[in-house]
Amino acid sequence: MTPSSSSSWSERFVIRDGVRLSCRDWGDRGGSGGDVLLLHGLAGHAGEWDDTARLLRDSGHRVVALDQRGHGGSDRNPSDGDVSRAAYVADVIAVIDQLGLERPVLIGQSLGGSTALLTAAARPGLPRALVLVEAGPDGANPGVQEQIGGWLRAWPVPFPSRAAAVAYLGGGTDSVGEGWARGLEERADGLWPRFDPEVMVRSLDEIATRAFWDEWSAITCPTLAVLGQGEHGGIIGGEEYAEMARRRPALHGTSLPGTGHDVHLERPGVLHRLIVDFLADGDGGGGRGGSFRPADGPGTD
Repeated sequence: MTPSSSSSWSERFVIRDGVRLSCRDWGDRGGSGGDVLLLHGLAGHAGEWDDTARLLRDSGHRVVALDQRGHGGSDRNPSDGDVSRAAYVADVIAVIDQLGLERPVLIGQSLGGSTALLTAAARPGLPRALVLVEAGPDGANPGVQEQIGGWLRAWPVPFPSRAAAVAYLGGGTDSVGEGWARGLEERADGLWPRFDPEVMVRSLDEIATRAFWDEWSAITCPTLAVLGQGEHGGIIGGEEYAEMARRRPALHGTSLPGTGHDVHLERPGVLHRLIVDFLADGDGGGGRGGSFRPADGPGTD
């Protein structure tokens, strides 16, 4: 169950219907903060969450980060060929069950946020709370697969060095480039992604054709939405957030000035503080439902 480890986390595997899922189990420090499950975005990896995971673990939480199917150390081409939203949700439920997580806080960025959202909708009593980082229920974007697929296929792989990977993947933001580069695997000829672009494109089949507003409305646990707000912007527009709040008036929301889509890589310290404050306030029942405010500016790490 624990075939490899680092000084901070242990790799653990969960098998569901023949598909192997890799998890980084950060354990806890004997605290009472409750369990947390972290879910990365499309073409990402569990290691993107390392900084946030370490901070949450040191705050008293037991933390697990999952390589979602098709990504990282999990099976890259699932044997069952299933990369539907339902398969991702079933994987999360299996991880929670097999690793003994008790009513975890589900925290997901981008595609991982979609997985977290749909899990909370399908199993209302399962999560203690939900944190969406640059994710929401809107969809029906028929051009998204061509756009994302074209970007992934255009990567100049193999990258000859880590520095080259950071420069290309970061788009001028080193923290983002470092986060993405940590997910690459080293081969004799250079650094390669640990995913198949065609599997990534198929993972977007449903998101390209439908929205998930009914599922959003079915969620009952406290929810925090964290949005990027910077030069590169985020993907959640004002209209989408307004509809999210209209349908669920108790929603908590915040934006981080100076950040883009990869908020968790750009401002892990601020994100950690937002999560901890939300769990102490909003999850405890004393928060300001429906609130939205900008968090600290780009100078805060």
